Amino acid sequence: MSSPILQLRKVTASYGRARVLFDVTLELRAGEALALLGRNGAGKTTTLKSIMGLLPSVGGEIAFDGRRIDALPSFEIARLGLGYVPEERRIFAGLSVMENLEVGRQAARGGLTSWTTEKLFELFPNLGRMRARRGAEMSGGEQQMLAIARTLMGNPRAILLDEPFEGLAPRIVEGIAAAVRALKSEGLALLLAEQNPRYARLVADRAVTLEKGRVRAEAPAA
Repeated sequence: MSSPILQLRKVTASYGRARVLFDVTLELRAGEALALLGRNGAGKTTTLKSIMGLLPSVGGEIAFDGRRIDALPSFEIARLGLGYVPEERRIFAGLSVMENLEVGRQAARGGLTSWTTEKLFELFPNLGRMRARRGAEMSGGEQQMLAIARTLMGNPRAILLDEPFEGLAPRIVEGIAAAVRALKSEGLALLLAEQNPRYARLVADRAVTLEKGRVRAEAPAA
């Protein structure tokens, strides 16, 4: 097996004096999708924010592509090639699809697919038909596609997806799941936080279950 591209070793995290994560350890490899399962409040989003440097109080070790990142600011982590699609999507409501994509553009990285707008429109044909549409005029599913596509414009080596299927119609869920499977075939590594095991099984190779901030189980997704 290939070496892990993302490693967490005994990661702890707190909000003020309240400890939320307790010694979380996991690994993610290129071309793999790992589901982070758990109920609301289990620590899934906190784990993703800890990886991205969005929490000020994090302990343990986090390494990405062979480099420690747990002391780096978020913008430097993103520049190294770690993409993040937050639960709220956070697209720019006043900008068009094309403008949102341009905001996320970074240079190509060696050994990986170089994402262009045309290649993204092959992955998400709906976006290709609404290039001038503003983010505020898009449905929830379309916004989710745009959020993922904007992250891909950064040519990441790995992507963190926070609840990518939440609140979406089954038809849209299957479309996004197909896109995630296509990204795996391109060699990207994906870590997705998800409450619904049925949705996780659509895309994940392995699953880690969190309960009250601790890893309780790890197994093949099936």
